[in-house]
Amino acid sequence: MSASSAAPDIAARQQRRGFWLRTLHQWHWISSAVCLVAMLLFSVTGITLNHSSVIEAKPQTLNRTVDMPASMLKALGKREEGSAPLPGSVSDWLNDVLPVAIGEQPAEWSEQEVYLSLPRPGGDAWLSIDRATGAVEYERTSRGWIAYLNDLHKGRNAGAAWRWFIDIFAIACLVFCITGLFLLQMHARQRPSTWPYVVLGLVVPLLLALLFIH
Repeated sequence: MSASSAAPDIAARQQRRGFWLRTLHQWHWISSAVCLVAMLLFSVTGITLNHSSVIEAKPQTLNRTVDMPASMLKALGKREEGSAPLPGSVSDWLNDVLPVAIGEQPAEWSEQEVYLSLPRPGGDAWLSIDRATGAVEYERTSRGWIAYLNDLHKGRNAGAAWRWFIDIFAIACLVFCITGLFLLQMHARQRPSTWPYVVLGLVVPLLLALLFIH
């Protein structure tokens, strides 16, 4: 092949390489920007979860008791058992008189009471309605901000929107890692230590799992 014909081929390869470098760099920094804050959150809560036994939580419990008006008691209807949401008017009244946000989650109905479990990140809550007297008892327990963030890390009682966020965050992390891998491959020729470090990142956790986890 003559020098005149080889020059366009070299230029074309360099042009393709430049295109892929720009594209990968763009996707890499965009995914890193999307992941940044959430990755910091999940990294910090990974540490707090790993040392949860030495991080003391001081639960705080709130108890409230109110009497339901006769109109609201009547609005409950005649359902005797099963699982179903509270009527809208009853939910609105409870939202007004108690520090609670009742949505469409189902309650457990019986002849004696209506019981509603209200779990949430970093704590728990429940509410019961005595169907004979209309007495409403509400209890909420909070284990603090660290427990709240730990539960967000696990997606515990955080709702559908947060589960979608975790899935989207995971996809962005995959894009960040995969584009980073391709960038490593493209720069590996100029950086001989690239693949030894990649192999080290695989071997260290593998050895720890094989030798110390039983």
